[in-house]
Amino acid sequence: MAMISAAEKAAKPILELRGVDRHFGNFVAVDRISLDIHEGEFFTIVGPSGSGKTTMVRMLVGMDKPTHGDILLRGQRINDVPANKRPTCMVFQSLALFPHRTVGQNIEFPLKIRGTDPAARKKRALELMTQLRLPADYYGKAVTQCSGGERQRVALARALAFDPEILFFDEPLSALDYKLRKLLEKELKDIHRETGKTFVYITHSLEEAMVMSDRIGVMNRGRFIQVGTPNEIYASPSDRFVSEFMGEVNIIDVRKRPDGAIVDAATGQAMAVPFVPDAFEAGSVVVRPESVRFCENAGAADNVLTGTVYNEYLLGSRVQYQVRVGENRTFLVEKLREQRLGQGVDQPVTIGFDTKDMMIFASSRLQP
Repeated sequence: MAMISAAEKAAKPILELRGVDRHFGNFVAVDRISLDIHEGEFFTIVGPSGSGKTTMVRMLVGMDKPTHGDILLRGQRINDVPANKRPTCMVFQSLALFPHRTVGQNIEFPLKIRGTDPAARKKRALELMTQLRLPADYYGKAVTQCSGGERQRVALARALAFDPEILFFDEPLSALDYKLRKLLEKELKDIHRETGKTFVYITHSLEEAMVMSDRIGVMNRGRFIQVGTPNEIYASPSDRFVSEFMGEVNIIDVRKRPDGAIVDAATGQAMAVPFVPDAFEAGSVVVRPESVRFCENAGAADNVLTGTVYNEYLLGSRVQYQVRVGENRTFLVEKLREQRLGQGVDQPVTIGFDTKDMMIFASSRLQP
């Protein structure tokens, strides 16, 4: 029998959505989505509250059914297969651990209801505890005596207990403190690499998505607005919504003059911009803070503005400046800490950015 290479395995969809939607009366929570999730990948769904993330995952895991369309697992339609009959498992935000049971009993529970004998259950639990860096003597410890991070690991071990093909995660780190959340982000990525499982993860956190994912799907109003690698989503967003959702941005509303020049809609100042099609009439120029720099003169960048430093924000290894340009506009400028301005706030500055660092998105009307 011919062996399947790792590249072929990664390229093969394990889960397919074909025109899937979900209606609640007249409300459309998920709207005609078609998507392939590849075997062994870490796929993250991000979007604002109400975008359809949780409804989507509930259908994928079998807790809800599509109104229309099909969900395929390895090519087989599973719309009507209940959650407990699918080779998948869900890790909830609340973790849903049994407070009256020990760590070992929580991990073994999925195996117990499947009739696995006690010795095999314990062996599997101890293997998973080792893999997830839980001491062996925690096996008999009450789960209520575990820290938040330890309970998170217990929940993950329980999800892995019966060796599911796909693990779904519903914002499992959102209730943790910042330091523990950052630690577990990296641990989850390590576990994904070690197990080779397919992970489907939902979150509203840009940082979680960027750190852990192979691909990200950005949802809004029940649809995927863009699907791509973290770098593609951040560096080449498909529209203004994605650019704003996936990180801080500076936005200038622009319009085209009759002579073809692109100008700042607020001031009328002509701007150097990337290529725009002839049909472009109005839209937004987007520049990320790290692409804006302090300039010594007006010729130091393709577009230059003058203003005053209004505030300074220290962000660990980085520093961010809020620069007021005119009465009603501010720009964010982000630098490495060693590039910090000497004089700080209230100093006049010239800032600039180049066309190669700008994104321009057309719109039927100016964004507010």
